[in-house]
Amino acid sequence: MKTQHRTLSAAVFAGMLLITAAGCKKKAPAPPPPPPPAARQPETTPPPAAPLTVRINSFTAEPRSIERGQSATLRWSVANATDISLDQNIGAVQANGNRQVFPSNTVTYTLTARGASGTDTRSVTVEVSAPPPPPPAPPPAASVSGSDLLTREAQDAYFDYDKSDIRSDAQQALARDADLLKRIFAADRSFTVVIEGHCDERGSAEYNLGLGDRRATAAKEYLVQLGVPADRLTTISYGKDRPVCTDANEACYQRNRRAHLAPGK
Repeated sequence: MKTQHRTLSAAVFAGMLLITAAGCKKKAPAPPPPPPPAARQPETTPPPAAPLTVRINSFTAEPRSIERGQSATLRWSVANATDISLDQNIGAVQANGNRQVFPSNTVTYTLTARGASGTDTRSVTVEVSAPPPPPPAPPPAASVSGSDLLTREAQDAYFDYDKSDIRSDAQQALARDADLLKRIFAADRSFTVVIEGHCDERGSAEYNLGLGDRRATAAKEYLVQLGVPADRLTTISYGKDRPVCTDANEACYQRNRRAHLAPGK
């Protein structure tokens, strides 16, 4: 009986120890409460960007100094403008450009640029001077008489031996003579020309007079075909009486076989 009582007491004591241990066990801390939801920030609209500054980058005149009657060129470059104009009755222009101007007197050109941010202006002046006086007129040229012109510029027409045909070199000479005669006759309506026929020394005097006449007549007809008035031309034959060369060789003979133009009497 005593042993049973001890056993029971031990059991009770052990139970009390368990209860005490259970009561003394430290409680786990409670989890922290969730943070409150963040306050929602109100939506905001960014402020509008400031308008870009109206700016005239450049405004020039080239050249800056001219003579009356000459021109200058205006050149400009503008940024951020909506309305660009030039004064002096030019008006609206593009942002980048050029304009040729012809001022008659010194003038200042003003370029105006406007936009949302304001106005910008720039001016250039073009100096205009009077042109120098013209040089004095040259003295009148001394008039040259028809006789002098004919003597200085007329060309002889040459012929083959015993021939009066106008050969190619004679055609060229007479064509130049025709132009000369037209100028002389236009300047002096009373001027006339004698066409002389000449021959070399071979053959009789009588025969050469006839040959010289045929040569002078052939030259006259050719000039008339080129537009020279026939009534201002006469002919004469000198045959072999007026040679320009007296050597007895072909080169000299050729110089004497010719039609020559001389002023009329």
